[in-house]
Amino acid sequence: MKTVCAFADWNPSHFLDVAEMTHAVAIGYDWLYNKMDQPTRDQIKSGLLKLGLEEGKKAYSTNAWWAKSEFNWNQVCNSGLLIGALAVAETDPSYGMYILPKAIENLPYALKSYGPDGVWSEGPGYWGYATDYTAYGISALQTALGNDFGLTQLPGMNLTGYFPIYSAGPTGYMLNYADAGEKSKVGAPHPEMWLAGVYNNNHFSDFLHDQLAGTTANVYDVIWFRPYANSAAQRDLDKYFGGSVSLYFSRSSWSDPNALWIGIKAGYNKVNHGHLDLGNFELDALGVRWARDLGSDDYNLPDYFSGSTQTSQRWKYYRLNSFSHNVPVLGGVNQNVDATSKFTKHGEAVAEPFSIVDFTEAYKQFAGSALRGMKVVGNRKAVVIQDEFALTKSTDIAWGMTTDATIQIINPRQAELSLGGQKMTAKILSPANAAFTVESAQQAAPQKQNLGVSRLMAKVPATTGNVVVLILLAPQWPGGAFDYTGGVTPLANW
Repeated sequence: MKTVCAFADWNPSHFLDVAEMTHAVAIGYDWLYNKMDQPTRDQIKSGLLKLGLEEGKKAYSTNAWWAKSEFNWNQVCNSGLLIGALAVAETDPSYGMYILPKAIENLPYALKSYGPDGVWSEGPGYWGYATDYTAYGISALQTALGNDFGLTQLPGMNLTGYFPIYSAGPTGYMLNYADAGEKSKVGAPHPEMWLAGVYNNNHFSDFLHDQLAGTTANVYDVIWFRPYANSAAQRDLDKYFGGSVSLYFSRSSWSDPNALWIGIKAGYNKVNHGHLDLGNFELDALGVRWARDLGSDDYNLPDYFSGSTQTSQRWKYYRLNSFSHNVPVLGGVNQNVDATSKFTKHGEAVAEPFSIVDFTEAYKQFAGSALRGMKVVGNRKAVVIQDEFALTKSTDIAWGMTTDATIQIINPRQAELSLGGQKMTAKILSPANAAFTVESAQQAAPQKQNLGVSRLMAKVPATTGNVVVLILLAPQWPGGAFDYTGGVTPLANW
């Protein structure tokens, strides 16, 4: 058995490869130990020590940057190494004595990123990756040593199981921010079962049970198994998550696959894997995702991760800059790369759930104040997006929404979107001089080309002073679309 070939394709300059292979080989070595003969054990352990744990010791001794990172590399590398050290602890305890204290000391730098409410700032794709390794590492400590060394008590850890539950719409598609893959679906995130056991929370395990109804379980779902408790009826329809990246979600039902769902984000543009998309939203209704995010592009594009300045190459890529997202663009330029934003107000379990984002810093070149309000109206049948700007210089405004729908402009202030046999009406309610247009999201290679994807644009000619852009998005339910007659209510009065 040539098991050390598991390391054959590793790249020691990319330590993530080392950590992942160390984890994989250690699991095989530990779980299959009694099924192997001694020469096979010796061969596997030799590769694990030389190509995994020794490399880990070198990295720790040179203060590798990932060791204290706040993002996914931390959990993957520290957890992969500690699992490897535990697998050989009985025969080679020196590795455990060196690596375990380092890993336990370093993991909180990333685990604190779950605080205070469980959001993972790198987006839903990296939540899965980071939380997988969080579960692997802490579970290994619990089962091997009977102690998690306080790691499960860090703020937000007990709440992060809610993140995938609320981030997924009825279509199964996630609120796809940061470098999540295109059209990422929630799937069956097995850390939910581990989190349910650690925090005695049936919401997490029941959600996984529901997801497994349409897919295949894996070994971790069995190892961490928790019986179904039928807790879905107790889930809130609206949910706010605070944090350095903060989110707000609202939906009309948990049981109706055609339910309305909307998610909106705030935070900071320089977050790891982030895009220039403060205030971005996505919308499901009638079994269709109407407002979507294109997701990541090819990581091998030149200078893909070079986003430190406004002119960095990263922000020239369409999928990463403001022009592809469901956000306003002022003056034809990207949001400010250094900008932060925050929810200033939100309402849950009310007749018209809402949230308000202050994203002034994203537009400070043009506006003294910039706010975005999102409200679910019509008995949770439609959504209004209201943007308020106090423009300090004359500038045009381009309100944009990315969609797979076919768009028909009915008149300058009304459009009809068609997708999957369903329809949605979009109306401009303010200002009087705004008009709808349609643009293509298609790009030239080597960027992803976005074939068939369109942009519904509401364009406001150059102006100054106070401007309110109010857009109604009304799915055409059986019986017709909701027609909003509320007019413009200042966000300050929401």
